[in-house]
Amino acid sequence: MLAQLKRLGGDSLLYALMNVGTKLIAFLMLPIFTTYLGKEQMGVLENTDAFTSMLTFLVIFGTDSALAFYFFDTDKKELKISYVQTVLQFRLAISLLCLIGAIIGGEWVSVLVTGKSGYAFVVIAAMVTLVLESIITLVLTYYRYEFKVKKVVIYTVLRLGGAALFAYIFLKMWMEEVDVIYYGRNIAAGVIVVLLLPELFRLVRIKVDKQKLWAILKYAAPLVPASLAFWVIATSNRFFLTYFEGLGSAGIYGVAVKFATVITLLTSSVQMAWRPYTMSIKERPDAEKIFSKFSIIILVGGILGLLGIATFIPYIFKFMISDPEFYSASHYIALLSAGTFLNFYYLIISVGLFIKKETKYISVYFIAAAVISLVLNLVLIPLMSLWGAALAVVISYLFACIMIFRKSQQVYYIPLPVGKMVFLFTTGMIAMGTLVWVHIIELPVYYLTFPWLFFAATFGVSRVLKEIKS
Repeated sequence: MLAQLKRLGGDSLLYALMNVGTKLIAFLMLPIFTTYLGKEQMGVLENTDAFTSMLTFLVIFGTDSALAFYFFDTDKKELKISYVQTVLQFRLAISLLCLIGAIIGGEWVSVLVTGKSGYAFVVIAAMVTLVLESIITLVLTYYRYEFKVKKVVIYTVLRLGGAALFAYIFLKMWMEEVDVIYYGRNIAAGVIVVLLLPELFRLVRIKVDKQKLWAILKYAAPLVPASLAFWVIATSNRFFLTYFEGLGSAGIYGVAVKFATVITLLTSSVQMAWRPYTMSIKERPDAEKIFSKFSIIILVGGILGLLGIATFIPYIFKFMISDPEFYSASHYIALLSAGTFLNFYYLIISVGLFIKKETKYISVYFIAAAVISLVLNLVLIPLMSLWGAALAVVISYLFACIMIFRKSQQVYYIPLPVGKMVFLFTTGMIAMGTLVWVHIIELPVYYLTFPWLFFAATFGVSRVLKEIKS
């Protein structure tokens, strides 16, 4: 067990360092974006990114999970490479179709995405980014599955750091428009593609292996509705906000979401290491026990992270953002972070569905969660504005987590103290909500200690540490 912890921990640490670097880059850029763009332009950026993320799910089409399965299902190097080549061909084809569609119908798509014409070049530039990142992501996924963690970290930081640098230069010295952010992203991504050319020459293949492509798509297809449902839950509320309240509200919400990604400093590093790690140990006799301990550890770590965000983010926000028109965004960050954590945690508690190739249930439950999200957005946003959008995210993800966990336990049982975990999560959310309330009504700072003491007491009562040590 100790050796397995060291292996996952070592990979996770490097990924954590990468994610810390990339998130810090994003945080450094956020004050610049809010200074140069204002609420409406931020709304354009948020809506365009949301639209692009939906297309990203179509480009990936669940092939990340399929590639993980088939990659670790064989010991033959040439067969592993062949699967990577097949996935690259598929993703390139879909992303190029998206780019062609944007070139042909740019103005129409502009109105669809932002509610206004005049942003066709933004849409086209975003589709160029989609093509370039489709290439980069696949190569880095291959490196990740080969446990070449350092290469993943270096190329990721270079790409995001370059995109930030170019965007800043263009905004400051060229024009204060959202277009230049995508120009910066494309230049940075283009440089990385050039650096990856030796690997791409090895991976790019003209002839399509139809048998492997069919096998990959057969495994991946059940995950596609889940991916689209995820997009509905995570990003469609921006379009509801734009419709009900305008681009300004979408811009404020988008700023809150970007701050909410702080929780991914705890989650994304583990997420990147989790899939190849679980697939590589799935045949071990003690695999179920290992999965159980990690599930508990990750839940506790996530709750502590959420409490930390609720406590400190308002101070960090006002330090970083100088424009008062964005200050209200700080109210929603902790709740949105809870949604981000739940979206990550379903991957941890659904490991059995991936091992047993029962991934179709993930799609079923996420489709149901997406329907719930749409209904909640329609009802809650007119009543509660941005609070309604944030609540819709959390409730939808919580429903998906509960249903996916139940089914995963049925097909691949993991011995977990479910009652204790539910108790911890509930008390953690109560403590988090209280911290947010203290900030909103501006109570004295020492009031922030009471929610922490409450959670510490409930944590001790749960005796969950005993489960980890056993």
